[in-house]
Amino acid sequence: MTTRPLTTIGFDADDTLWQNEQYYRLTEAHFTGLLADFAEGPKISERLLEAEKRNLRHYGFGIKGFTLSMVETAIEITEGKVPASVIAKILDTGRDLLNHPVETMPHVRDTLEALAGKYLLVMITKGDLFDQERKLAQSGLGDFFDAVEIVSDKTAVTYRRIFAKVGDGPERAMMVGNSLKSDIVPAIAAGSYGVFVPHELTWVLEHVDEPKEAPRFRKIDHLGELRDLIDRLG
Repeated sequence: MTTRPLTTIGFDADDTLWQNEQYYRLTEAHFTGLLADFAEGPKISERLLEAEKRNLRHYGFGIKGFTLSMVETAIEITEGKVPASVIAKILDTGRDLLNHPVETMPHVRDTLEALAGKYLLVMITKGDLFDQERKLAQSGLGDFFDAVEIVSDKTAVTYRRIFAKVGDGPERAMMVGNSLKSDIVPAIAAGSYGVFVPHELTWVLEHVDEPKEAPRFRKIDHLGELRDLIDRLG
């Protein structure tokens, strides 16, 4: 009996299954507007990114950490003089992000419908537990997945653990996502296929070079091309 080369497919969530980064960009633009009397927009964005980098180890990935980083940046930019009304508006923008409607990406539902039942499907995402659970529920995609893993970070160890638990190990698994740093490079390091689906907006901290020389690296323009790619694997 021939062993199937692929039995398990992992999907990133934010900006792979549904839109995400564009809402952060809009929120950041609003945030810089709130502090326009104290500094220019690019300087505020630079300080915000620095705060996000510092705070990842404290707050992890997600909206709550982003909101706290905005508050911290506002205090720093204004040298402690930020009005309470501005802090309140920053908190409001964070709550707006947490309640934003979910907009699925093109080809997502058709692709999941075609693959469900033929492969073990697992959603693997970083971020706040409650927020990611909310988005999955609102997306209406939950029934397609055999497992959902919301993790603090994505490393080769993460993928080995998940694909061993959910499927037949990383060698017979594939990870699909828009982040080279989080979805593709560590999945390939774990022994899986890594399918890169670029998004026009990707957080700067997720940027790394494409692993073009890796035998298990693949790149598609959109999720509608995933089924043909899988068929070509045999």
